[in-house]
Order: sequence, then structure tokens, then C-alpha cells
Amino acid sequence: MLVSSLSLRADEAEENVTISEAPITEEDREHWAFGRLIRPEVPELKSRLRFSNPIDAFVEARLERDGLRPLPLAGRTTLIRRLSFDLTGLPPTPGEVDAFLADGRPDAYERLVDRLLASPAYGERWAQHWLDLARFAETDGFEHDKVRREAWRYRDWVIDALNRDMPYDQFITWQLAGDEVAPDNPAARTATAFCLSGPDMPDINSQEERRHSLLNELTATVGSTLMALQVGCAQCHDHKYDPISQADFYRLRAIFQPAVHVTRDKSVSVLRERGGKLEPAYLMIRGDWRRKGPEVQPGFLRIVNAGKDGVANPQAVGKSSGRRTALARWLTRADHPLTSRVIVNRLWQHHFGHGLCRSPSDFGVLGLEPEHLELLDWLATELVRRKWSLKATHRLMVTSRAYRRASRPSDASWSDEVRKVAKVNWKAALEKDPANELLARFSRRRLEGEAIRDAMLSAAGVLNAKRGGPGVRPPLPAELVKTLLSNQWKVTPDEQEHFRRSIYVFARRNLRYPIFEAFDRPDGNASCPRRSRSTTAPQSLLLLNSRLSLDLARRLAGRVIAETKADDAARIERLYRLTLGRRPTKQELIDCGEFLKRQQRRLRAKPRRSDTLALPIPAAKGLDPHAAAALVDLSLAMLNLSEFIYID
Repeated sequence: MLVSSLSLRADEAEENVTISEAPITEEDREHWAFGRLIRPEVPELKSRLRFSNPIDAFVEARLERDGLRPLPLAGRTTLIRRLSFDLTGLPPTPGEVDAFLADGRPDAYERLVDRLLASPAYGERWAQHWLDLARFAETDGFEHDKVRREAWRYRDWVIDALNRDMPYDQFITWQLAGDEVAPDNPAARTATAFCLSGPDMPDINSQEERRHSLLNELTATVGSTLMALQVGCAQCHDHKYDPISQADFYRLRAIFQPAVHVTRDKSVSVLRERGGKLEPAYLMIRGDWRRKGPEVQPGFLRIVNAGKDGVANPQAVGKSSGRRTALARWLTRADHPLTSRVIVNRLWQHHFGHGLCRSPSDFGVLGLEPEHLELLDWLATELVRRKWSLKATHRLMVTSRAYRRASRPSDASWSDEVRKVAKVNWKAALEKDPANELLARFSRRRLEGEAIRDAMLSAAGVLNAKRGGPGVRPPLPAELVKTLLSNQWKVTPDEQEHFRRSIYVFARRNLRYPIFEAFDRPDGNASCPRRSRSTTAPQSLLLLNSRLSLDLARRLAGRVIAETKADDAARIERLYRLTLGRRPTKQELIDCGEFLKRQQRRLRAKPRRSDTLALPIPAAKGLDPHAAAALVDLSLAMLNLSEFIYID
């Protein structure tokens, strides 16, 4: 632990303050995340089993050591739904499920992976994970929450970069220094909006204070997102636990200082250096913007800069100092101990439900040590070997047996013998490893609010595949609109735009779209490495009673009627296939058939005109209105099933 190195007597003037930092010791560097990144050997198993995917060798070796046996692989129907949501954020269509089930080629699964990775929907899915880290929104936040009219361009840039499989080292470099490394490329300049995507107060009285806050927030985000270090804790004093001094923080901040400028009542957008003589950078005493301490030179964090690389005199590019390019090159060195570890851990988290290190933005002393450190290091070095390709890393993870395992000890495709063995292994794993850190099974998890909404739109057959452009604004409940300032949510006139994918819904910092807020979307005021997963009554109430749910249930019922013969069994089967990606069991067919009949009787017993019923969209000509309304009710029930909003 470092003792605060900067202390002031009450009568001491700022100009007399000097920086005195505790040295980085060998003991400091012994922490797992700060040590040299070395590629471990793939382990040999006692059982002599051999795996084509090295991930499985690491996982199986740990299971062997703990005396556990994994669950069998999940069936194809489960796998295509799991994989489709993971890679594209969308459910598979009935046709896609049928094609996969009928594909008898030995590499059918790998072909499915490649198809999904090549889909434009992949970038729309994975961009949201990055935007959570980038604290993205299309408004400033605070009281007035003014619109940033060009902010959507950064969102679209992230989507496009991921779809093109931009190497991660370039992905980082453009977001830190795109204007320096590719000054003639407008997309590269747009990418630097990452640094200034956080909240801002353009109308604050002191624009100097505003710039100070922006620089501090930017520096903290770069540290937590790219290096998984909470460097922001050192803006007022030395970090209490990690070997990061206050001077370390302000040296890192100095790298960005020439590129951050503010104008009163104008939102920030991208980084921009003006050229000319660079202003000096200072350590701010106690983090106070009014108290300049000693001057500092731009530099990298000492604890992860064992080679003592410098940034004091980088090669200038045009009107830019080149400082940020130097930082990007340092971060993307093949031997950097953090950069590749951090991103492969984030990818693993989204595929497996939790990272190999369960504190994804804190690899420091207070963070959690990885359960599979050797696997994390192997993946980190493999990312570099594969030329920083994120898609190649996704493919490696999702083609592993560890990813394809069942989440429960039962699958419709298993034999009775396999089911019996799975149940024994399941009980042992639950008892010894309830948190599933050893990966004997797949971790069942709930979809995010965006994926739930997109799945509802997809099932109803109204999902608008249009891509890009300014955020759209679907209607909001009247009671919610009343809480906003005038014209803060102008509904998009074109109704078809309301059915765009959730990533294109206008991201207002002070107001999250209701279904997103209910299902734990972050507000964009800080970088979010992992969303919370609450279970609350409003979630159920919203899915059951909201205008959105009822409207999409009506459209789903209308689609079912249009695509099936006029009998309940065919409609029930189509409902299951559109919502759950599978066929109903015999018992489910019976239960749903009885529900439809019972609901029709109840509706007829009520003294209501047929034009007051919630009927399918489009209207079902020639169909008894009570039967049509009952199908809407069943459609709404299907959209509320746990199986609809959870991935097995």
C-alpha cells in the first residue's frame, strides 16, 4: 500500500509543493495483473483426452483437479438459440433452426458460427457492450441534458468497426488518436468521440472547471476500460491500494490535455489539437481545479511500464503532439501486461456470463483473482497471435466444448443413459462449485432489455433492419413524458422507425427507454463493465401490461394467423417456434389449447363489444373476435415466459 506522498501544511503555498512518489517495488509487480504476460503451455490431462480447442484442455484440467465431470453438450435447438443471441442479439428464425437441425455435415456448428459472425447484426449486438464501457449517450446529462446532434456517428463507427473486424489494436488506437494516425480520415476522427462520450455541463459558470472535470473523467475511463485499473481513484491522492500515485494520474491526463477544448454552451464531440506551443500540465492539489501543484510531464503508469517507455518527445503528426499515438502504441505492444488480458476477459464475460476475472474493470489489488489465470493468459497471447482479431477470438470461445455444454441436466436430444449421468454430474458440480467458476456447465442467464425488445420485435415480424443514423424515438407513456422538459422526447413521425433495433433507440442520459431501464441498462454517466441483474416487480408488470408488450402481442397473433392454417394446434406450434425457437411438447399443446378455449369463454361472458377487444394486427378477417382476442392473450403470455427472456 502506498502512503500519500503529497501533503500540505495549512500555511504552505502551492508553489512550494513537490512530488515525492513511493518507488514501484518487486513486490508490487508480483501481483498477477502487473507481471509479464507469458504464454502458458496447454495442459496435459490425466485422462489422456485430447481436444481440438485448447480452451477445453485448460477447463478440463481444472475440473480433473477438483474431481468434477462436466455436463454433456447441449442439443442443437438449444445451441442455435444460445449462439444467435450471443453473437447477434437476435433469436434464430424457424427456418434457420430447421436448416441447422437438418445440416448433417460434421462442421455444421462451425458454419453456423461463421454465418452469425458475418452478419451485420453481430456489430449491432457487440457495439452495445462497448458503448456501455464508453458511457455513450446522445445527450450531455445533468439538468438540461442537451442533445449531442452528432453523437450517433460514434455509435455507428463502433458498429461498423466491429463488423469489419477491425483489429483491436487499431480499434483502440483510433479511439485514442484517430486524428493523429489518420488525419485525413473522417471516420478516424469520429472514433475519438470515445474519449468525450461521458457526461458534461456546457453551461457551467467556470469553463476551466468544466475542462478539468472532462479531463479527469476521460483519464479514469481510459484507465478502467483499456487497462482495468481504477486510476480515477488517484486524482485527489495516491491510490490507497494499487501502486498508482497521484502524479501517475496527472501524467496520464497530460497526454490528453492538448486535445480537449471547451466552448460555453457547446457540447463536446471529438478530440482536437490546435497546434502551436503546448500548455504545461500540472498536478492538481487534492484534485481541486483551482489549486495547481507541481508541473508534470506526460507519461505512462509506472506499474505497467517496466520498460520505462517515455512519451515526453513523441513524433508530432501535423498539428498534433503525437502524445496519444505514443500512448496507443504503448498500450498495444504485444508484451503489455494488461491490454489483451482485459479485452479477452470482457469477451469471455459476455459469452459465459462472468469473466475469468470477475472484476472486469479492476485488475488491481482489490480486484478478484482469476479462477483460470493460465487460460486468461493463453487467450491474451492468442489474441495477439491472431493479429488482434476479435472475431477469431469469439470463434475460438464459442466453438469450445466449455461453451457448448448444457446448462441443465436434461435435454430433449439426450438418451436416458446420458440424462442419468448428467444428473449425477450436475449435482456434484452444484454442491462443489455453485457459482460455476470451474465451468462444468453453461451458466443460464437473462437477456438484456435491448435483446428482449429486439426478440419481441422479431417474433412479431416487425423488426426494421434499417441500419445507422440518428437515434429514433418511439412513443413513451404519457406519465413519463410529463417528467421531461419541453420537447425532450419528440416522437419519430415514421412508425416503421419505431421498430428499429434497440441500439438505434435514442440514448438520453437522463431518461432510459422504459424496458431498458427496467432491465438494468446503465445511465451512461459512468463506464459500466458489467450490468447489474435485478429481479423486480416492475419488470413483470412492464412485460405484461405495457403498451409495447400488448402492441407486439397483437402483431405476433396477427402473424401467426397469417402464416398458419385455421386450427389451434397449428397456431400454438407456430407461436412456440417464433418465440422460443422450438416446438411445443404434447402437454404444452394440450395446456395452450385449453387456455384458448377457456379464455374465449371468459371473453364471451363479459358484456363487451368486439371492437373494444385487443385484436390481432392486422385484423383477422372471418375469425371470431373472441377467438382472435384469446390468441392475443396467449401471445402475450408467451412473451412473458421465463424461457423467452432467458438463454439456456
